[in-house]
Amino acid sequence: MKGLIKERKDEGNINSRFSNFIRRIEIVGNKLPHPFTLFVGLTIIVLLLSYLLNKGGISVTYMAASRNGGEAPKKVTVEVMNLLSYAGMRPFVERFVKIYVAFAPIGLIMTMMIGIGMVEQTGLINAFMRKTILGAPSYMVTGVLAIVGINANLASDAGMIFTAAIGGAIFKALGRNPKVGIVTGFAAASGGFTANFMIAGTDALLAGITESAAGGMGIDAPTHALINWYFMIGATFVVTFLTVLVTEKFTVKFLGDTNNKVDKSSLEEHKVTEKENRGLRNAGITALIYIGFILILTVPEGSFFRNGDGGILPKSTLTKGIVPILFFFFVFVGIVYGKTIGVIKSEKDIPKIMEDGLRGSLSFLIVALPASMFIYFFKLSNLTIILAVNGAEFLRALNIGGMPLIIMFILLSTVINLFVTSGSAKWLILGPVFVPMFSIMGLSPALTQVAYRIGDSSTNIISPLSYYIPVIISIMNQYKTDEKETNGIGTVISLMIPYSIAYLIGFTVLLIIWYFFNISLGPGVSIFM
Repeated sequence: MKGLIKERKDEGNINSRFSNFIRRIEIVGNKLPHPFTLFVGLTIIVLLLSYLLNKGGISVTYMAASRNGGEAPKKVTVEVMNLLSYAGMRPFVERFVKIYVAFAPIGLIMTMMIGIGMVEQTGLINAFMRKTILGAPSYMVTGVLAIVGINANLASDAGMIFTAAIGGAIFKALGRNPKVGIVTGFAAASGGFTANFMIAGTDALLAGITESAAGGMGIDAPTHALINWYFMIGATFVVTFLTVLVTEKFTVKFLGDTNNKVDKSSLEEHKVTEKENRGLRNAGITALIYIGFILILTVPEGSFFRNGDGGILPKSTLTKGIVPILFFFFVFVGIVYGKTIGVIKSEKDIPKIMEDGLRGSLSFLIVALPASMFIYFFKLSNLTIILAVNGAEFLRALNIGGMPLIIMFILLSTVINLFVTSGSAKWLILGPVFVPMFSIMGLSPALTQVAYRIGDSSTNIISPLSYYIPVIISIMNQYKTDEKETNGIGTVISLMIPYSIAYLIGFTVLLIIWYFFNISLGPGVSIFM
């Protein structure tokens, strides 16, 4: 009896300490400014630092490789440029609009959001997800829900919420605990930001930031939207397995799993209609025709998508034209589905649907204004070079290059993610520093980006500042069986921690395998420079 009392007391102390830890994170996080204000502040800091470090004579000397392979590396000395001078401010004022418009992520995210809007706003993704889950045997529902949730990243924020909602509804209809379905769907959708069979707006957005960070330093390495695609396909199987494992071995036992009769009326409510089935069939046929057309323009010798030497990798019209290829794929498939189910009645509906798809990127376009200025000044000041060279030298001195260095960066991304939930905002800050730093260490921008994504997606679901959590709480409350039952931030986070830990370990182990076997991260993309 004493042992039981002590065990409960210890458990209470652990829960109390954990609650205090979460509360501190929430307090610190709530004090952080909006990303817009954050980048304005960072820009001011860079301006002041450039002035002070320039006056202090701060510089760095390093061996720079020549762009011509036959020439030997040369010793280069770089000084901090004073941005608060005529030479620093005149170009900024003259090129203000161009700096913003030329910001690489803007074009990528707008193009992809317009294309993805065609398959999201017409209801194609919603219908496809319901058909996939409802068409699976009851004993495979957890696995299918995990796969659908992972690939729901195609619909961005809407995919995360929809997967959780449909998971709860279907689990209830099958006589299982709906909360298990909600938790499974939400966890899988979060892991899907670094695991997916398809390329989504997130991939284009992050690749655009990576391109901006690499281009400013003259790093000659692929930075297209597919630079992490092969890794993400492999990660899809890993995350699916881990999601099912944690759900069945932990969540089911923790929450309990009911064994009621199947609610056929509830299943019928979510069943794909005959019209939606016709739309999915026609969209599938269109997809196959489109893929066949791309293959015709790629496979034959001297075809359109090959490069001047007749090859495809590492660089060709195919790899460089990934964004327009994906854009037109989503547009054609979305139009066919929309026309079939009646969402698109005339050509006037098409631009309206594209407008709706673009609305989701408006918040990013606002944040991108100060972010583009911050990155512009950061590069112009030469602080990127000085930080990269000194950071690389420091890491070399610690003798922790290679995989230990990558793991440290993953953990850094994990910790920062608890305080700054916006994936693009974090990468806008970390990318310009770590992409060049890792390139000096011989690691490609694609590897740096995937390491960042692992830390980011693993802990999204346990951040107290995540705006998804209140939505998940609301969905959970729809299935309350007792008025005294309470669902709060602590409820969601406590249920998500096992998934978060499993994803972090699983992703990292997978990257270690990728690293040591030097497996390509994407089309024409290597682990090393």
